[in-house]
Amino acid sequence: MWNHLRPTLVFTVALTLITGLVYPLAVTGLAGAIFPAKAAGSLVARNGAVVGSSLIGQSFTGERYFHGRPSATTAPDPSDASKTVPAPYNAANSGGSNLGPTNPALIDRVKDDVAKLKAETPAAGIPADLVTTSASGLDPDISPEAALFQVPRVAKARAISEDQLRTVVAAHTEGRLLGILGEPRVNVLALNLALNAQTGK
Repeated sequence: MWNHLRPTLVFTVALTLITGLVYPLAVTGLAGAIFPAKAAGSLVARNGAVVGSSLIGQSFTGERYFHGRPSATTAPDPSDASKTVPAPYNAANSGGSNLGPTNPALIDRVKDDVAKLKAETPAAGIPADLVTTSASGLDPDISPEAALFQVPRVAKARAISEDQLRTVVAAHTEGRLLGILGEPRVNVLALNLALNAQTGK
């Protein structure tokens, strides 16, 4: 019996070590050597301080900044661990809201967001990504249309011309990968940092 059991145990231990330890460490080490910035989380630093990641969105609420997509991520409620509270762009709890299209909470939230955006720019159509969350809740990008929609508000708050701001948006618009994959997009953090650098604030 031991003659049959020993090869099975050796094989199980060997595969566990190879696939659970050796392979992950090798891939992590290789990624760190070839793509050090990406392997470290694509962190963005300014003046020696990390201000965010180019891969994870964050909340920008001021009038002077472009805003990203809504985020439906949550975190444990500090006063009751059995419940959750909204925590936008919580990278430890990536996910969508899972609310169906007829859910009253989702409908009310979207209506409120649409009303705020209409008050901000009454004459323009509202891009869908400004009122809908992504599946991950962490999307760092918005569509060029969503960025251009916000130009009047940001230009007024920063006291710069809308044309000048549209030029900055165009400079930070990335096209489709290889010309065919995905959609054109604007990284909100990169755009806001560029504006801060340009205006000296």
